[in-house]
Amino acid sequence: MPLPTTPDSWFEQFDIPNQLFGAGRSDYELYEEEDGFVLTVELPGVDPDDISLAWDSGVLNIGAENTDEEREQRRTYHRRFQFPKQVAADDITAEYTNGVLEVFLPIEEVTVSGREIPVQ
Repeated sequence: MPLPTTPDSWFEQFDIPNQLFGAGRSDYELYEEEDGFVLTVELPGVDPDDISLAWDSGVLNIGAENTDEEREQRRTYHRRFQFPKQVAADDITAEYTNGVLEVFLPIEEVTVSGREIPVQ
């Protein structure tokens, strides 16, 4: 089986629908820095009060709703992202600027516990 080549294809292995409503285009970018993950999501025209973020068991849920009263249209957005490393949930930050939501998810330093097993 060939390896996936698209930037978001590694999420597909988790069998999580990455967009429930919308056109199916890639409207996010995710990359890993030395100390954490950075996720940017394009949400033009959305009021920051209409964006919801929730962290639950290694999965980041993003929801947003935008109502265009002139066109009498309502757009609902929902994505779920699962991360392959332990994230420090209490230190996740988010900022919404000029239609772009940026979420920083710091990687939690994991201390190894247990006992060392000698190799003979």
